[in-house]
Amino acid sequence: MAATKKTVLITGVTRGIGRALALELAKHGHLIIGCGRDKTNLDSLQLQLSNASPQNHLLFIADVKSDDSIRQMAHTVRDKLGSLDIIVNNAGVNTANLKFWEVPGEMFDNVIDINIKGAANVLRHFIPLMLPRNQGIIVNISSLYGRSVGPLASAYCASKWAIEGLSKSIAKKLPNGITIVALDPGIINTDMAVAYFGDLASQYQSPQEWALKATSMILNITTADNGATLIVPDPGDLPNLDTEKRPEVSNN
Repeated sequence: MAATKKTVLITGVTRGIGRALALELAKHGHLIIGCGRDKTNLDSLQLQLSNASPQNHLLFIADVKSDDSIRQMAHTVRDKLGSLDIIVNNAGVNTANLKFWEVPGEMFDNVIDINIKGAANVLRHFIPLMLPRNQGIIVNISSLYGRSVGPLASAYCASKWAIEGLSKSIAKKLPNGITIVALDPGIINTDMAVAYFGDLASQYQSPQEWALKATSMILNITTADNGATLIVPDPGDLPNLDTEKRPEVSNN
């Protein structure tokens, strides 16, 4: 694992894999910048981060859908820290388990606004903080549904296919010292998985188990990975997603 201490931005940090990743990175002495919409969860995370690593971790109540909110957050980070080393675009939602024509427009728009536009807002305002030093790692959390399809996950699939394309397009114009990847986290035993799978969710790894592997992978991404899709873990032993009984996957 990389020994140099990093400054890491993670969106959607209040629960699930975002929270687990923040805590695992903090245990290794890395400085966490996080954002989310739930103040209670942010406050409890702040305490956990301080216990894991006594640094001035920065947590923001911010909605990635709001370009102004992310712009203000980036300005604060720039003023306090100057730059950052790693961006993890993790914030994401899905829809109810519905056929596409049954998904209300407002529900579809929310997925697109958070999963695509939210990621774009973060990249728009935080990549410039990496440019002066010409170094950094950008991780856009994707999904197995960013390369395959789920019949009851149309909005989520559309958003994650977009993340794959966005990542590969941005990779073409980044300076040589900055790397962007799409990262498929696999299926994790989160609250969202429990809502769909019930007791079967326990068959999948916990966010904490996932974070152990993901932390090492993220810290060791190199420029040779630019534009790639990485996978944590290898999904070869996961169930076939090509079934209407398969729920959408969430990375929160």
